[in-house]
Amino acid sequence: MSDYARATIADVAERAGVSIATVSRVINKTGQVSAATAARVESVISELNYAPQAAARGLASRRTNTIGLILREITGEFFQPMLRGIEAGTRELGYDLLIHCTHRSPEVQSPANYPLSEHNSDGLLVFTDSLDEAEIIRLYYAQFPLVLLHRSAPPGLHIPCVTCENKSGARRLIDYLIEQRGCRRIAFLSGPDGAEDSYWREMGYRESLAAHGIPFDPRLVTLGGFDQHQGRIAVHQLLSRSVQIDAIFAGDDDTSIGVIDALKEEGLRVPEDIAVVGFDDIPLARYLTPPLTTVRAPIETAAREAVHQLVRLIRTGEADRLTLLPTELIIRRSCGAT
Repeated sequence: MSDYARATIADVAERAGVSIATVSRVINKTGQVSAATAARVESVISELNYAPQAAARGLASRRTNTIGLILREITGEFFQPMLRGIEAGTRELGYDLLIHCTHRSPEVQSPANYPLSEHNSDGLLVFTDSLDEAEIIRLYYAQFPLVLLHRSAPPGLHIPCVTCENKSGARRLIDYLIEQRGCRRIAFLSGPDGAEDSYWREMGYRESLAAHGIPFDPRLVTLGGFDQHQGRIAVHQLLSRSVQIDAIFAGDDDTSIGVIDALKEEGLRVPEDIAVVGFDDIPLARYLTPPLTTVRAPIETAAREAVHQLVRLIRTGEADRLTLLPTELIIRRSCGAT
């Protein structure tokens, strides 16, 4: 049985305070119904996203054999393996892929701005915060298959989610810096506001500090934005505060690239003066100077798994509520290892 709630004609009748026969007359435009009553019934039908059985059967039969992917933008090294995994998954399962980039925050979107929906795809992959929560809720109650990639479902909605162990991966990374490299003044560059993966990485960072008796210093936390340029700005801001820094946890590998460049611009050596670590293990990480210590996240595997969960949901109405994939600590020279 699917997790999606399905409104019935009886639900509409009860909410509108009329008989089932009256609801049927409004839907089929037969018989005498006052304009006020018809308007009330139609309002409830819209509110509950009720689809009459004949209409529901028609919608189910109009398969497009297409999956939609919605994201805010495609920038940085992270997206290459993610898109490769999604493409591989759709190809394996015989689906076409439509991609839409919003190019703006979901708060300023309206449903009219989303070209991907139940009208032209069989299901939708939603990357992080690229889709407004209200639109997610609407699609959920319209019984449209959704899988969320690297974000949780809104409270009370049983929407499948695929992500990786951000908190435990970050915890192992900071544990290593403290226990093996002797670092105690570790800066953290957070991701964009509202980024769930950044939140869990910061929780892992904070847990490790607390476990080792190191007080949390808010002066060591600033915005990195999962972005090379912002990472460079963040380093200059940190150094201008004249606080001691042993290491910088850049939040993700793209940010690490800007961090290393900025430290060199400041005349500092990596790792001799300040160690640098990231998260994701993008293909470029091993080729940086010095090679980057990071947490390997299964970016491509997670993307492919999200496709498999979505197709399973489309075909059977069932999918795993949470798929949490493991991460791996990768030690290279940027933290002082030889």
